[in-house]
Amino acid sequence: MASPQQPPIGVRLATDVEHRPGRDRPYRARVRWTDPTSKRRMSKSTTVATPEEAQAWIDGMASAAQGGVDPVAATKRLAEYGESVMTLALRGLERKTLDPYLAGWRKRVVPTLGHIPVRMITNGAVDRAVHSWIADEYSRSTVKNSLAVLVRVMEQAVRDGIIQRNPAQVTGWQREYQRAADELDDPRSLALPDWETLTKLAAALVDRSANHFTGWADVVIFAACTAARIGEVSGVRAEDIDRETWMWTVRRQTTPSPGGLIDKGTKGKRARTVPLIEEVRPIVAHRLDAVTKPDSRLFTGPRGGRISTAVLRDATHWDEVVTTLGFEHLRRHDLRHTGLTWMADAGVPVHVLRKIAGHGSLTTTQRYLHPDRQSITDAGTALSAHLKARRSPGGPQLRAV
Repeated sequence: MASPQQPPIGVRLATDVEHRPGRDRPYRARVRWTDPTSKRRMSKSTTVATPEEAQAWIDGMASAAQGGVDPVAATKRLAEYGESVMTLALRGLERKTLDPYLAGWRKRVVPTLGHIPVRMITNGAVDRAVHSWIADEYSRSTVKNSLAVLVRVMEQAVRDGIIQRNPAQVTGWQREYQRAADELDDPRSLALPDWETLTKLAAALVDRSANHFTGWADVVIFAACTAARIGEVSGVRAEDIDRETWMWTVRRQTTPSPGGLIDKGTKGKRARTVPLIEEVRPIVAHRLDAVTKPDSRLFTGPRGGRISTAVLRDATHWDEVVTTLGFEHLRRHDLRHTGLTWMADAGVPVHVLRKIAGHGSLTTTQRYLHPDRQSITDAGTALSAHLKARRSPGGPQLRAV
């Protein structure tokens, strides 16, 4: 099959966008030009879903005609473009660096941004992608490698003349990790202090949401009581709940993908079991009674759709609400931190807490073991009592020197 006709370098293009309602891809973008050799009138067109995509395609064709940019590359989505230029983008790197870069591209960049045309990727889109990786508890080095490969691919797009500047050169994201380190000085900085505060937050989010959707309160309380990620709350099905033992088997999570929100396996690809405490059982029981199929979702948005941390944020005006309540730094992911901190304070052993959290590393779990001052005092008192109980009445006594 012959390759599609492309505008020769240097020709002037006439462009237009036609809207054809009722079609899946209702916008038809077209460029026309006069061939400098045959003098024949030529044209090329494509159909897309949005007027922005149509304009991006036209801009790509115009850029190609002006400067010799590959017009096909200029209109590619990031995933496709990255695969075509990856060898160039990563040239000069050692093998030990290539592997984590390619893993970051495959596991994080493509699922988050791969569906977006290269020309339409912005600083804001990259910012949101990076912070979603941080919210998923990826390590600093993992996020750094994922961002680094994206920077290199986008830099190749700059060299190809597809974009004018590199939108992947974002800053400030490492402050999230510094904040996690700073919490050692303020152990409760990323957790709500008590049950009353949690229910107050849940009620305030409902009040601020459209039509006062009470489901948002259930999502927030369930996430905190189970120390679960918001995506995992979205993935709960009726069949995952054992009502006799009040246990939840976490099998899936909702995550962004090129086609929108999808369900996939949990992080680490391992199912885990989480206890459902008394405080959250009425919510779960009410929702179980309302569904008819084992595979029915327990938690959905007001229109029955999947939930993500971004959906919860936008629907409840999260940032505005937490600022009003005096928790301006509270993120949706901190509901998980709240649950794990409460469990640690309740004396849940670290190896059990690790299983509930689904952490791959014990070091990650240990970040949640922040004893408060009273706990430290109680530990000292308990140790003294233990030693006194074991000390024989007539045995040798320690003497101060």
